[in-house]
Amino acid sequence: MKSRLLTCTAAVALSVVVGVGSASAELKFKPGEGAFNWDSYTEWASSAPDLKGQTVTIAGPWLQPEDGYFRNVLEYFSDATGAEVIYTGSDSFEQQIVIDAEAGAAPNIAVFPQPGLASDMAARGLLTPLPSSMGGWVADNYGAGDSWVNLGTYKDKDGADQLYGFFYNVNVKSLVWFVPENFEDAGYEVPTTMEELKALTEQIVADGEVPWCIGLGSGAATGWPATDWVEDMMLRTQPADVYDQWVTNEISFDDPRVIAAIEEFGWFARDDAKVAGGAGAVASTDFRDSPKGLFSSPPQCYMHRQASFVPAFFPDGVEFGTDVDFFYMPAYAGKDLGNPVLGGGTLMAITNPSDATTALMEFFKLPIAHEVMMAQTGFLTPHKGVNPEAYLNDTLRGQGEILVNATTFRFDGSDLMPGGVGAGTFWTGMVDYTGGKDAKAVAEEIQKSWDALK
Repeated sequence: MKSRLLTCTAAVALSVVVGVGSASAELKFKPGEGAFNWDSYTEWASSAPDLKGQTVTIAGPWLQPEDGYFRNVLEYFSDATGAEVIYTGSDSFEQQIVIDAEAGAAPNIAVFPQPGLASDMAARGLLTPLPSSMGGWVADNYGAGDSWVNLGTYKDKDGADQLYGFFYNVNVKSLVWFVPENFEDAGYEVPTTMEELKALTEQIVADGEVPWCIGLGSGAATGWPATDWVEDMMLRTQPADVYDQWVTNEISFDDPRVIAAIEEFGWFARDDAKVAGGAGAVASTDFRDSPKGLFSSPPQCYMHRQASFVPAFFPDGVEFGTDVDFFYMPAYAGKDLGNPVLGGGTLMAITNPSDATTALMEFFKLPIAHEVMMAQTGFLTPHKGVNPEAYLNDTLRGQGEILVNATTFRFDGSDLMPGGVGAGTFWTGMVDYTGGKDAKAVAEEIQKSWDALK
């Protein structure tokens, strides 16, 4: 559910063929112009392999208009190498890639919306490890680089760890949205620590106002926004390795550290004075409607925690930077856990190796391979070498800055859990918790459901 909200899809499959050589390629941005790292691209292109007559096939979840933006990136590879690149997008990608790989008809590269399926396919011998130099490069050139290496490392069919996934196009969930004018009128300042965020929450209550809008409603998926809250709180109260053990059930869901993270969420959501409509309205308020309280006059709330996709549900005509802005959901100053970021993203993996495929994976390390996407759409990257001025707008630029400055990045935990838990009892358990049920009792029930799946 959450991965789909953050991946543009449509109802049809599309094949995109990228032109061959400079004579046929139509480059979106003219080399030498704009806020792009042309020098690094020119240097790479000057020694790029001659791949005329070779084809690289890519399959993934991107459909219109994202497939067109991606095609514009691939043109630069084709222009430098002469290779043809064919991209096929499908809204049933996850099912089709398994069928194709098992039949020996996989594309050269697959774009996975999340790590779970890629990890499963790696264990079955259906993926090829990335070039040996890729891990060191990611560690050095991505913000929180070791996190991205770990997220792309899976066990092969012999049980050995190998780097399979290269993350490209990610999203940020650790965001708090607010209306600058409301803050200014009330004399509030943007908090930079969790201690300050809690103090601000209490100050707004003391001023007779409501600090938060929170909504968990999402039809059959009701409850999922609360899982993001809990995941953010886990990363702000515990070291990242404890988070990792939690999402794999190496520590139980009813571990005291997990219960404490749930209760951290409850500090905000279970207090009638802190949430619009009172705590009883949290579970019944649709997540798409919950941010609207920021924009009412007078405001129904001052803050809303939600991922980078939430502007799609803001009122028409809202302008970023003036009508609305965001800040990083801060960490505790007193816990020394750095700047953890929760999010998601797509990863590329090799499903059918070839020399041209290896060359294309090398190309994706270049800043230009990210900047061309940055300049066209809501694409975010932790690549420290890109020019942030290439981002389409200030909002994306600010989120990109959060990614680059992160000390730890972790993927949405519920998406890494078994479906019956992460997209089942975790969701329903959070609804029960916001309704007043004890955190320990909720956590114990979720753990029982996990045990039943083993």
